[in-house]
Amino acid sequence: MTTPATTPAPGAAPAAPGAATRLPSGELRRMVAEQLASDPTAALTPGAIAAKLGGKSSGAVGNALATLESRGEAERVGINPVTYRATSTTADAAKTATVNPRGTTPAPPPPAPSAPPVAPPAAPTVVTGPVRRPNGQMYHPRKLGGMSDVTALRTLREAGVFALVYGPPGTGKTSLIEAAFPDLVTLQGDSGTVVDDFVGSYTQTPDGYEFCYGPLVTAMREGRPLFIDDATLIPPTELAVVYPAMDGRGQITIKSYKGEVVDAADGFYVVAGHNPGVHGAVLTDALSSRFGAQIKVSTDYDLALQLKVDEKAVRVAKNLALRQEKGEIGWAPQLRELLEFARISRAVGADFAAGNLIGVAPEEDREVVAVAVRNVFGANVIPLALGSQF
Repeated sequence: MTTPATTPAPGAAPAAPGAATRLPSGELRRMVAEQLASDPTAALTPGAIAAKLGGKSSGAVGNALATLESRGEAERVGINPVTYRATSTTADAAKTATVNPRGTTPAPPPPAPSAPPVAPPAAPTVVTGPVRRPNGQMYHPRKLGGMSDVTALRTLREAGVFALVYGPPGTGKTSLIEAAFPDLVTLQGDSGTVVDDFVGSYTQTPDGYEFCYGPLVTAMREGRPLFIDDATLIPPTELAVVYPAMDGRGQITIKSYKGEVVDAADGFYVVAGHNPGVHGAVLTDALSSRFGAQIKVSTDYDLALQLKVDEKAVRVAKNLALRQEKGEIGWAPQLRELLEFARISRAVGADFAAGNLIGVAPEEDREVVAVAVRNVFGANVIPLALGSQF
């Protein structure tokens, strides 16, 4: 079986007999678009397209696909392996290549007609009612600076003001961010997070090794918000890869992938989560200075009551929170623990849930928590532990 010859782009000179064919500028991208457009519903890997093109470099095909994706002329639909599919504009990209003869300069485009003044972008829709999160749960907006927190974060995105959301674990930081940005891309940070977790790395596929872009690149190219959860647990030297995307440059360089430069599309945004007091969490000056808005999140006790959490459990949480503010203890139940209390209480009773509340407290604070719980629920409440046989 022979491979059909590829038709040169209009205006491209035919190759001399016996000479190696060097594609004109933009021709490979046109050929790749042509392959996608020939079967608009198929999801193809760079390696598969390279094989159809007679053994072209899958790396070069991958670069062409990335360019097509950035222009909206292809969409990435798979990650492992990386696959692409045609869009409504792929067929147009397959019609002709942009070819400039060597040594010449393309003629400048004609001056654009005068455009009417551009109206300022519309303010984000005011949100006050519950918002559904990706997991199906409802988020109940809270007041922030005279508006709802969801509205505030969306407004900050429109203004290009990056936000750092901080507070104890379990207060609802992630819930807020997921409710504010339905197009969110999330990266979970920890002490082992490295640059490749942001920008991507090579992964093995049936066609060989392909470079799989990371969440930072995805968010930049698609103009989506990037949520760096537990950002302050990430080593500062690794987290620094995000900084060029957040300042005036608006771009990053993927050193591990041929020095590829990625520019941030309109809509790109960075929001980060920080848990002060958690072991290993360090908010450096370099990181803090890049977030123009820094928003504290604490437990909403009124919401806990609305969600049918036992008033006694809420009272315990408030009392312990006051002692935590005074520095007497390091832990107090937050909304996450209160919601767990409600679930356990409905299943096996309030005393069982109160005993669990003591048990989940850090060991160094457990005695103080036990006293607070017993003062409200009664002296018989003890941490959950197995006893003798029935």
